Amino acid sequence: MKRSFRISILACCVLDATAAAAEDWRSGYTLYGTPGLIEMPSAFVRPDAEIGVTLGGFENQQRASFNFQVTPRLSGTFRYSRFAEFSGPETDDLYDRSFDLHYQLLTEGSLQPAVAMGLRDFLGTGRYTGEYLVASKALSPRLRATVGLGWGRLGTEGGFDNPLGVFDETLNERPPLDFGDGGTPAFDQFFRGDAAFFGGAEWRISDSLTATAEYSSDAYVRETSLGVVERETPFNFGLSYAPRRDYVLSAYALGGSELGLSATIVIDPKDRAARSGLEPAPQPIVLRGRTSTNGLTENTLRRATATGLLEEGVVLQSLDLAGRTVRVRFENERYRADAQALGRVARVLTRTMPPSIEVFVLEPTRAGLPLSTVSIRRSDMEALENRPNAAAQILDRAIVAEAGVGTPWSVVESQVSAFEWGISPYYAVQLFDGSNPLRGEYGLQADLRYALQPNLTLQGTARYRISENRSDARVSDSTLQPVRRNVALYGEAGEIGIEDLALHWYERPGRALYSRVSLGYLEKMFAGASTELLWKPVDSRVALGAELNYVVQRAYDLGFGAQDFPELDGVYDVMTGHASVYYDFENDFHGRIDVGRYLAGDWGATFALDREFANGWRVGAYATLTDVPFEDFGEGSFDKGIQLTIPLDWAIGNATRDRTDVSLSSLSRDGGARLNVDDRLYETVRGGHVVALQESWGRFWR
Repeated sequence: MKRSFRISILACCVLDATAAAAEDWRSGYTLYGTPGLIEMPSAFVRPDAEIGVTLGGFENQQRASFNFQVTPRLSGTFRYSRFAEFSGPETDDLYDRSFDLHYQLLTEGSLQPAVAMGLRDFLGTGRYTGEYLVASKALSPRLRATVGLGWGRLGTEGGFDNPLGVFDETLNERPPLDFGDGGTPAFDQFFRGDAAFFGGAEWRISDSLTATAEYSSDAYVRETSLGVVERETPFNFGLSYAPRRDYVLSAYALGGSELGLSATIVIDPKDRAARSGLEPAPQPIVLRGRTSTNGLTENTLRRATATGLLEEGVVLQSLDLAGRTVRVRFENERYRADAQALGRVARVLTRTMPPSIEVFVLEPTRAGLPLSTVSIRRSDMEALENRPNAAAQILDRAIVAEAGVGTPWSVVESQVSAFEWGISPYYAVQLFDGSNPLRGEYGLQADLRYALQPNLTLQGTARYRISENRSDARVSDSTLQPVRRNVALYGEAGEIGIEDLALHWYERPGRALYSRVSLGYLEKMFAGASTELLWKPVDSRVALGAELNYVVQRAYDLGFGAQDFPELDGVYDVMTGHASVYYDFENDFHGRIDVGRYLAGDWGATFALDREFANGWRVGAYATLTDVPFEDFGEGSFDKGIQLTIPLDWAIGNATRDRTDVSLSSLSRDGGARLNVDDRLYETVRGGHVVALQESWGRFWR
């Protein structure tokens, strides 16, 4: 009895140790850039929110993949692939885009395996299309196994009758693959036709080295029949080296005849590439007994405050003293998080305000628009500066309300020039079109901005093009007006062109209301007028917007003229507009729906969902469906894509509002095309509202 009891204890300890080791041992990345073995998937997932960028392949096929762990159980992958000699030896290469989804149904336990299901290439042209159910389990701290069942391309090696056919006979047959122009889910393919087993094992040789062996259920039927891929065995073997968590290098022996290589860069958007502390530290709070501002005039106090704020990267717009209260309106030009700017402003006020001032009423602005009113007691600042959990305590005591409507109270003469300009090199990139993975142009760029008033600015960009390879980009066929597909023609006629040059006027017409009017050359392809109205209460997660535009298509030389279209007997002009609903979810997700008319005259809606992190990273996807038939839209069937926002302060550690926006999408299309206007209202104002301030309030004391 005692021996049995000891064995039970030993077994429990082994299982617990195995579960703990499995939690620390992350899933590998496949040659498809997804969680898994070598080419086969596993049931494991990567850490929540992780991004994996994989370059890999073998002689005949190369793949660039972007994988995002959308939630703790769901991951999505965008892939761009090159098929060498696609139709046989000495034929042209094919470039293809595909999307995957992977969902973990069950998490791994001490006895229970992890179980997942997935769709490979479910939203593309079907070159890699397949579905799977898979289970994975850690058998020891250094050994884990995977077994799965695949359909489609994953059911071509040792295939047998579909076991799901016992539930529905129609699942026994998989219809011929016909994706048409691609871009739409082939629901009639999913989990149909022959199925096949796949599996594999991973052995963790050391903390940085892992060996993998798998039995692949992908027979490469089309490629081997054409003679462009040799496959002697379904077994693949691999070795992965990951000395750090932010990259993985792998080499593989594939099918007994091919050598495969891959490299994965791993990014955690929740973390920072550069540690904090590179920006100048904030000034310490000055206690009232140590200030020397008594007896100074109000104008002197304004000038001293303006100078102190400018050192912190903040521009003072107005300042008024009334009794024991000071009201300050300012624009944050340095800090991505407005909460950090609020903390810096409050610290400066403890140095410049007389001891009688107890309440700081702070109004952050953007584009001249007051965003909110944040009231902070000076005594709270003095008492909490060095206490534990000080950020949460000051937030509990602060009052955030709607900002005042109208002009500032006592305008301060700006210490910043109203006219700003600069010249810098530029490189404009177009990724993953149908015939080239990378297109772009480079040259010199001149930017100017002239602020007639804080809420009225003239700004523009001109470029001198030195070199480019975009003019020969493949143009998608379409029966629509070429409002986007001929974007490569712009700038080709001349070396110098105006990218945009417009006057932007922002206003607060009423409580919780914001407006924008833009006139001029609004973007590379269109000029005209754009108007927008947004309703966004300061403490609401919901916002409603309306936009109306009248634009004319610009000339290809990017000058001041309009393009003449002989088939239209003149220029192309169009009225567009959208009604929008925005919602800020409580779990980092932001949703948006736009309904209205697009540039080609089509009517429809755009659906977007983004996940945004406290450090400024943003990853999202969108899809636009309009009344344009898929066959008229052209390749891809409808507009869709993935969008990334990478904050520069995340990478360099210094405070800056600069960011890089990256779009991973299909070729430029005419259907579902919307006017590109900078600084639309929702993104302009929401950073100073309650939800965004709360999410970034940890930076208040920094």
